[in-house]
Amino acid sequence: MLWCLRDYKFMCLFIAKIWWMIPRVGKSASEIPKETQMLLLEIGEESVVDVVDHDEVQTRENKLYVLVLPMLDGAFRTTLQGTPSNELQFCYESGDPDVRTAEAMEGVFVSSGDNPFELIKDSIKILANHKGTFSHLENKKVPAHLDWFGWCTWDAFYTDVTPKGIKDGLQSFKDGGISPKFLIIDDGWQETTNEFQKEGEPLIEGTQFATRLTDIKENSKFKASESDSLKELIHYIKQNYGLEYVYMWHALAGYWGGVLASSEALKKYNPKIEYPVQSPGNIGNIRDIAMDSLEKYGVGVVDPQKVFDFYNDMHRYLADSGVDGVKVDVQNLLETLGSGYGGRVSITKKYHEALDESVEKNFRDNNLICCMCHNSDSIFSSKKSATARASEDFMPNEPSFQTLHIASVSFNSLLIGEIVVPDWDMFHSDHNTAEFHGAARALGGCPIYVSDKPGKHDFNILRKLVLPDGSILRARYAGRPTRDCLFVDPVMDGKSLLKVWNLNKITGVVGVFNCQGAGSWPMKQAPESVENSTLKATSIVGRVTPLDVEFLEDIAGERWTGDSAVYAFTSGTLSRVSKNGGVEVCLGILQCEIFTISPIKVINESIEFAPIGLINMYNSGGAVEECIVNDKIRIKARGSGLFGAYSSIKPSYCKIDKQDEEFTYNSENGLLTINLQSESSFKEIEFVY
Repeated sequence: MLWCLRDYKFMCLFIAKIWWMIPRVGKSASEIPKETQMLLLEIGEESVVDVVDHDEVQTRENKLYVLVLPMLDGAFRTTLQGTPSNELQFCYESGDPDVRTAEAMEGVFVSSGDNPFELIKDSIKILANHKGTFSHLENKKVPAHLDWFGWCTWDAFYTDVTPKGIKDGLQSFKDGGISPKFLIIDDGWQETTNEFQKEGEPLIEGTQFATRLTDIKENSKFKASESDSLKELIHYIKQNYGLEYVYMWHALAGYWGGVLASSEALKKYNPKIEYPVQSPGNIGNIRDIAMDSLEKYGVGVVDPQKVFDFYNDMHRYLADSGVDGVKVDVQNLLETLGSGYGGRVSITKKYHEALDESVEKNFRDNNLICCMCHNSDSIFSSKKSATARASEDFMPNEPSFQTLHIASVSFNSLLIGEIVVPDWDMFHSDHNTAEFHGAARALGGCPIYVSDKPGKHDFNILRKLVLPDGSILRARYAGRPTRDCLFVDPVMDGKSLLKVWNLNKITGVVGVFNCQGAGSWPMKQAPESVENSTLKATSIVGRVTPLDVEFLEDIAGERWTGDSAVYAFTSGTLSRVSKNGGVEVCLGILQCEIFTISPIKVINESIEFAPIGLINMYNSGGAVEECIVNDKIRIKARGSGLFGAYSSIKPSYCKIDKQDEEFTYNSENGLLTINLQSESSFKEIEFVY
């Protein structure tokens, strides 16, 4: 036991199902689930439950945050869990009955600070240096595909993906005027077999998860002939559709059920059938049908001493075919296969080292996307991999999962966003929640890609995300909940909006999402007051302030007075707001609003100016690369479309790329707009007063 914990606000991240983390907030240790991998506490007057409610806003200086991180300790992995008597326990496990210890030396890291975001960042840096098993994101090479619009084949075709389907999909994007620059060919291209499925007999339920890889090369769908191969397909689609990056999917073990031990093509990797053993923590939370099936039918495990050869041979073949990178899925499976291999941490470390080495050898730009990898074994073994999925899949046919997805990716990014660029997953542009998901991706600091079926696109949504050259306005960091949202439940408390903040080069951005009333967290019962409420379908009112954007002063400059221009994307309203001021927002279920927050600059001690950016793009301020203020305003901008700014008075004239240009000015709210029409990626804008 670490200590007793009651009557203090906490937020934790825990593995609900073996593959993924989700957040949980509460006030006592009894609410902390098994498999908790991060715990953040708020210590301050407002965090004590039995104090008298008051309307005064507690200043940030009166709050202290305590971070508790269960770590890897040699061959052991630590998690936290609470007890009914509010004791906070830590669980220490190796995953191999032959790997035991009588003492825990470095299982838990505890630190504190007055800024929760700096606290997490600094703690991860300290641990990366101390442990040496993983690296902070700042020390990694980030894949180039992150800054370009993409398409994934998964929801479009599932495992029925074919070369024709891929070409049809790319053509339908091209016909609409927005073409992806990166493509993920997901599950369905590999040569696999279900050895438990007899020809002519019905499928034995569960055996589909034990399907095994039989060769590192493509299956017959992608290899109709020597001249009709994966290599020819990739060459064709790059030449005809302007793709820059093509990624191929594979599982960390080869496929869901590993590799076929009897395969002639794969026997040189010494595979053998092993039977997974799940952690008591996983079994105590939500069981997964895939894992339950694999426990019965086994996994074909490549010898850890041969796993680099396995990856290297596969990746070299793919690279020779024109492939630029890989998405490596089903990673947490390894935690169940540690018996006989030195434990779960040991086998995970060996596989990750081999994967990193092969990717570095065969692909440029560290082109690796990790997926289903949320256990701490993987997180704290991430030496080079620089992007990973942030939550369970976007599920287009599950209405109750949409709000959970947005809440999960933003909260999970608190931890994983310090180690990798969080990938908030694909979505569908032609979907009733497309605006909700698109807005979130725009400010998430994540890649933006969809999994639309051919011909099923909403280009009005896509044009708010993608510039004419196929690039996106990606924010600088991982999108995370604002400080006042860290310890509330934006999905089930019936009253809280989710606010997510980020920074661009010159502006801040806050997205506000109503995630209430459309879904429920697994393993959690809604409060009785919410269950009995008749207000579920009503709107929720919240407040956005420049203080919501952490580190805004870092981009504002030394002479910043604290005042900002705040532009609301959906409503199109522009407000001048003091540092402690704010604007009100009212949202119904599954509605959202994005606020660009631009620190006001003062010219000649009297004229106020603040660039907003491309006001028809969700992340408007991402289009502002530079803003220099002296006797005039000079702006370097990306993209084309309607560019907006706040100005306290009307400029005398405006130039774009040194050519005079007309502009409009609204004297009531100070909105200054100019149309950027040229095809060049960057424009020089000049305002003179």
